[in-house]
Amino acid sequence: MRNHKLFISTSLAIGLYSVLASGCGSNANSATTNNSNTEPQTIDVTTAQAVIKPIPTYIEATGNLASDAQTDVAPAVSGKIAEVYFDIGSYVAQGDVLVRLDPRDAAIRLDQANAQVEQQRKAAGQAEANVDQAIANLRQTQARLGVKDGETFQIKDFSQVKTFTAQLDLAEKELRRTEKLLETGDVSKSAYDQRKSQRDALIGQLDEARSNAAVAIRAINTAQAGVDTARAAAASAKAAIATLEAQVAQAQKAVTDTVIRAPISGYVSDKIADVGEYISPNTPNSKIATIVRTSTLRLKIDVPEQSIGKIATGQGISLQTAAYPDRSFAGTIARISPSVSTTARTLIVEAEVQNSEGLLKPGQFATVRVTQSKPEPAVMIPVKAVKTVGDTNSVFVVKDGAAREQIVQLGLLENDMIQIKQGVIEGDSVVVSDLNAVTDGIKVQQ
Repeated sequence: MRNHKLFISTSLAIGLYSVLASGCGSNANSATTNNSNTEPQTIDVTTAQAVIKPIPTYIEATGNLASDAQTDVAPAVSGKIAEVYFDIGSYVAQGDVLVRLDPRDAAIRLDQANAQVEQQRKAAGQAEANVDQAIANLRQTQARLGVKDGETFQIKDFSQVKTFTAQLDLAEKELRRTEKLLETGDVSKSAYDQRKSQRDALIGQLDEARSNAAVAIRAINTAQAGVDTARAAAASAKAAIATLEAQVAQAQKAVTDTVIRAPISGYVSDKIADVGEYISPNTPNSKIATIVRTSTLRLKIDVPEQSIGKIATGQGISLQTAAYPDRSFAGTIARISPSVSTTARTLIVEAEVQNSEGLLKPGQFATVRVTQSKPEPAVMIPVKAVKTVGDTNSVFVVKDGAAREQIVQLGLLENDMIQIKQGVIEGDSVVVSDLNAVTDGIKVQQ
């Protein structure tokens, strides 16, 4: 975009004005030839006064343009390149397909992984059925023995054991009582023997009841162990399904990765991919392309050490390149290095430059002006008052009715006015017309 404060070549601009001035001075040349050689030559001129005006101030520096982002695109899976959709200089948007690999191997691995998952799911279903059956067996055993779910079953709690234990206690008491009566002769020996026989029978019955209880406990424990085993098998089957599903996801990703897409939007600066090539992420330098983002560029500016105090983030900058000498591009300082280069004695500053038209390229060299916030007063005269011959710039200052040629040092071009750094002071009258007809010392009439 054009700016009325462009720092274009002042010699070029002044040269254009000189051509116009020479055309306007043809009448004056004719007039002077008609004057008598014996009379002092006087010509009519138009003058303008040098004035003081505030103008923007700049820090001048140099810099290099770089892309805002750059990425090397590499494959995530191995495969043979089937199709290529880009070339050097191509613009690609984020997500655009760059390369397609042959997907057949990846598709086969995905089918195999899906088949394994399906098989494992059937095994897990059978394991769940085994859990249900084991629980049913446990419930039957508990019901048969009168044991509730979660209840701790011991031999002494078995109903027959309790019954025979109580009967045995009673029989022991009766036997001891009979023994005392036998000693006193109150009962017969046969009565005592009968009580003893009953007690001995109950001891046998209690032992048998305890054996039966132990068998029942083993049955419950076996049924419970069957439930635990079935549940462990079911959990293992579920875990195996999760592992196989992860393998399916990985295989699916491998199929997806056979399509290589652009990770960012930008221009392709390097292409290393051709149909039929076999590429792998495990090989050194496996990239297939380099993409640079150029919609916004980074301008790395070398600021002289003596000017670092005048630099701050947010300041505006303007830059020119050799490719577009008559055009200025705007930017803003975004980042400042914390240290000064010990070799070049410069501070690295980064500015962001919008490049929506794509005219600027990463790697270009640029001349830069960093705008200062406070304008400075400057001596300004019309640019058409400057006469340029080669690399020399001069003006004609009118003093005591004569034009005196004065070599000047030019500064900033501001619309149709130009800064004079040296050679003219405020209030000087300078000739702005018929410059080709004016010579040093000639009499002029304003």
